[in-house]
Amino acid sequence: MERAREHAVDGEPGSPAQRPEAAGTALELLVHGVGGTTPEEMLDDPRTVRITGDATAAVFRRADETDAEERPGNARVGPVREAYVWCNLTSGNGARALWLLLLPFMVVNLAHWMRPASHGHSRTVRLYGLLVRLAGLTLTVLLVAAACEVALDLAAWQCAGTRLCVRNHSWLGFLSPDRPDAGWWSQPGRRLALAALVPAALTTLLWYLSHRTWSAYESQQPMARAAEPEEETDGTGLGRPGFWYGRRLVARLRAAHTAAGFLTVAAAVGSPAARHDRGPGGAPLLEASGWLLNAMLVAGGAVVLWVVCRRGRSENRIDHGRDRALVRRLPLGAVALLALAQVYAGWSRPHWHAAGRLPGDATFGGLTLVQGLLVIALCVVARALYRTAPRLVDPGPGPDGDPGPRTAMRGFAGPAVAMLGCALGGVMSGGVSQRVADWLDGTRHSIPGPPVLLTWQASVIPPLLVVLIALVARLARRTWRLRRLEMHAVEREYPGEPRDAARTRRIASTRAMASLTDLAPLIVGVLSSVTLLLGACALAGALATGDTPSEAARGANGFVHGAAETAQALGSWLIGLGFILFVTWGRRAYKDAAARRTIGILWDVGTFWPRAAHPFAPPCYAERAVPDLTWRMATWTRATGGRLVLSGHSQGSVLAAAAAWQLTPPVRAKIALLTYGSPLERLYGRWFPAHFGPAALASLHRDVACWRNLYRRTDPIGGPVRLPGDCGPEVDHEPLLDPLAYGRTERQPLPAPVLGHSDYQADPVFAAERELLLERLLPEVPGQRPR
Repeated sequence: MERAREHAVDGEPGSPAQRPEAAGTALELLVHGVGGTTPEEMLDDPRTVRITGDATAAVFRRADETDAEERPGNARVGPVREAYVWCNLTSGNGARALWLLLLPFMVVNLAHWMRPASHGHSRTVRLYGLLVRLAGLTLTVLLVAAACEVALDLAAWQCAGTRLCVRNHSWLGFLSPDRPDAGWWSQPGRRLALAALVPAALTTLLWYLSHRTWSAYESQQPMARAAEPEEETDGTGLGRPGFWYGRRLVARLRAAHTAAGFLTVAAAVGSPAARHDRGPGGAPLLEASGWLLNAMLVAGGAVVLWVVCRRGRSENRIDHGRDRALVRRLPLGAVALLALAQVYAGWSRPHWHAAGRLPGDATFGGLTLVQGLLVIALCVVARALYRTAPRLVDPGPGPDGDPGPRTAMRGFAGPAVAMLGCALGGVMSGGVSQRVADWLDGTRHSIPGPPVLLTWQASVIPPLLVVLIALVARLARRTWRLRRLEMHAVEREYPGEPRDAARTRRIASTRAMASLTDLAPLIVGVLSSVTLLLGACALAGALATGDTPSEAARGANGFVHGAAETAQALGSWLIGLGFILFVTWGRRAYKDAAARRTIGILWDVGTFWPRAAHPFAPPCYAERAVPDLTWRMATWTRATGGRLVLSGHSQGSVLAAAAAWQLTPPVRAKIALLTYGSPLERLYGRWFPAHFGPAALASLHRDVACWRNLYRRTDPIGGPVRLPGDCGPEVDHEPLLDPLAYGRTERQPLPAPVLGHSDYQADPVFAAERELLLERLLPEVPGQRPR
């Protein structure tokens, strides 16, 4: 029965579901790119009909082509056109604005997929994935620790325990021990137990978002296929049966990270009380309870680490395992420990008084140290994978003149991006703490403020900006020089035209600016390296001095002291400004659909990959879009026998390639691929070489019936596929002319726009190449590439 089902889905010409009247029917399946669009714009018709799908993602046709399969082939002109619209997966309702909170998680999840290509080094690959998962776990603990710092330390411990601060914030009056009518909540432990509800609510919100988005986006099962061997195969893992169905791993990681969040809150509540009980005058019974609670917290943390380290992704088959006992009991056990910690901290201790800060420096310092060590270990593993990767003939130097391999940063892209994700999490945590401290305290220094390490980390932002400004200046100089070269190239491409200096300069500037995309590895590499160095200096300074930078430099000469004060003040202001802009951007995105669509572009690129390293990252829309496209292509070929052009623009070309890899070989051999403005090699091939490297793209070219790629020199995103050998020119069309006309002509009486990344279908080459692909799909056409 299973074989019969697979045979029917494969779409063989002899399939019982094939209708004779549909034979010879051709289909062009359009997939849009980043930012989204409407089916009316994609199909160039105001009358469109949804033929399958829902309000989130659907396939549309023109209204007069809804019954195209039922008509004779000679009754139609051109292929049937369908548009797959998936933009609501990333920029739908206003709740998407909350995803900005998850930005560091998304960045570290990207690092998981940036490992260098390898074959036959499965243990090293698993070690790489384990290190990234551990880095993701530290980000969860960091975010919850920042919430504990704000709610427990700054509000409940420092401000509520200070008379002047309570006077300025009367809403904390019921927690103050200095009032004559001090109530039940005035003891420090009880204040901490009450404030713990805030980070606990944040952890619950993260769990809810992860669980809800899984059900809405990633619960679509791929087509049933036989399991493959565990060993890695040549090409890419995107074609493996279980690649787009990571339910089991996401559920396990969600349980582990949720438990880690609750355990962090429990440690923040119970540790101060246990420290007090171990001091002079502590009750022996409470001291023993504190030791027992700490032991249980350590055991819970060990279980969380075991769950994170125990299992990675299962891609060779569709894994339907649930691990229900683990998924349910681990978070509930952490919640129970948090409740015990609240009861323990809330026990009456009349002689306990709040003073100074809670010991947050050790927590944040330990997290910073662990993250730095994980990044360094990732560098070692990534370099080992890169050096042992199979070498292919390089397709040629890139646009920036680099004759070396095209892999971004020679294998260090993953560690660099993981470092930036950790830094982004630190900036967000420090920004929240700094802003809340300033709001509670103002400028009167009535409370000690946030941990010293957070102040040191804010103080290294100005030096980082200096490096960034120098880098931007260098890139601007390079762009200016490249523009001068491109002006001569533009004049050669439009011979016989009257020269217009402004027009030439604009076209050359667009080309020069588009080439900056190829320098992204340089920018990321410099920023991540400087961030790692400055972060280490901030950690060393905080541990060595125990004071803020201005206080630590008080005895130095005037220049050093002034520089320290300036860096501290400017860093605090900048991190506060960044936090305000972040909140403002999120608030605007919640209310404004246009702004939400702009943010959706960020998710279009960042959430293509499954949640393999962090379960709280924004959901992977491809786990819905790729099965949609796969099912649509399989059912079409089953009904008609073939002739399908999969037409993808920008990010849509990446979805198209991923969907083609998921097809069975007989169906894949009937598909023609038309990509335009495609980042398949320029971005994905360089940054994700294990899945979109030269070997993977070459295998895709061998498996599909035919493939053609269009690009422009003015496009900052799309580029050539750069397949090695003779198949390179067969796939890549020569760069399209942009603009189509230099000056005014009979066909272009008005100045033609510089299109860049948009409107590829407006170029006459697009229609011509699509017709050639359709002709090559006909079995009787001679000269078709042998299979």
